Amino acid sequence: MKNKVVIIGSGIVGMTIAYQLLTRKLSKDIIIIEKENLPGKHTSGRNSGVLHSGLYYKPDSLKAKVCVKGSKRLRKWVSDRNLYLNKCGKLILPTNEYLNNRISELYDRGKKNGCNVEIWDLAKLKNKFPYVNLTCGRALWSPNTSIISPIEILSTLFNELKEKKVDFLFNSEITSVNQSMNFIEVNKNKKIYFDYLFNCAGLNADKVAKLFDLGSNYKLMPFKGQYLQLKTNFKYKVSSNIYPVPDLNIPFLGIHFTPGSSGTYIGPTATLALGRENYKGIDSLEPYSLIGNINILAKQYLIGKNGFRRYFHEQAFQTFRPFFIKSAKQLIPSIKAENLKYSSKSGIRAQLIDLKNLKLVDDFISLETKNSIHVLNAISPAFTSGFELADLIINKSKIVSL
Repeated sequence: MKNKVVIIGSGIVGMTIAYQLLTRKLSKDIIIIEKENLPGKHTSGRNSGVLHSGLYYKPDSLKAKVCVKGSKRLRKWVSDRNLYLNKCGKLILPTNEYLNNRISELYDRGKKNGCNVEIWDLAKLKNKFPYVNLTCGRALWSPNTSIISPIEILSTLFNELKEKKVDFLFNSEITSVNQSMNFIEVNKNKKIYFDYLFNCAGLNADKVAKLFDLGSNYKLMPFKGQYLQLKTNFKYKVSSNIYPVPDLNIPFLGIHFTPGSSGTYIGPTATLALGRENYKGIDSLEPYSLIGNINILAKQYLIGKNGFRRYFHEQAFQTFRPFFIKSAKQLIPSIKAENLKYSSKSGIRAQLIDLKNLKLVDDFISLETKNSIHVLNAISPAFTSGFELADLIINKSKIVSL
């Protein structure tokens, strides 16, 4: 219990790691360094709030290993604290014959991963969801998918960690590293020594890793997730998640309907962002990085592997209202433009790119030094996996042997 631990980033990954280090009595001297003035200002705090069941992921992938158990753990943690939890389930709907052929594959994945999943026929669909696209005559039902409030969870975690004497250093950014002396420099003027360091910096995790001479062949590419909101003038109440069957060759799930605590949201898009914190307009524009990202995606398109051309034609331009509404209508045909309104809700997906092979990385990745571990590609279902993912990272790290 003597180990001093530094955690970079106060999103869901950083704070659940701190929580589990304390729970497992691996350290009681923990400092979390955050460049913002509060936890969860970026990806975690802008999460859609869907508590996934775990049926999408390749069996034996890290995502599959942590999602089902992680979902159960987070659901219990939330319930024990009487936090918001909507056990609304999820309908996964094929919108064309190409995706209809993926129903059985997705069902098999779900079963192998230990999920509760059902195939519904046309009669059941008409009875339960008469307003959805019925042209393919079947869909998947995931009863264990729920909705939570990410902000509420992050706030509760933050308060509990403070009560457990975890130190938070806000408005602080790591600027240099001395690996031989085991310290980092923050804001160019403060040295912080550590026995072990966890890099959970989310959108900037690759930059921090490079300070430790790691991950030169990886880059985090930002994809913006924008939403619209369903107006009360729509004649149907959307009380469950409604998703399209995803193309399993790409790591984006497509625009979907989510009944949250403050209304039903439609989204998110998955369009290339102008910068890592480009939540609206041209804020936080990063021209040099943007040009590099466009070049990478153009090469992906020309190569035409891994379903990327399908993504480009079907999802890359959904930020434009007509394309967005077209995608929404593929799930609920009676949706019209007048049923939708602008939403300020938006987020950035920190999608890892393998520069060597020019492909989008689909699973979680972590890189290690003797005294640090760096969590890259902590994309969905990282929030859902929560405490289970934290334990996986801790177990892989060398802190358990210190």
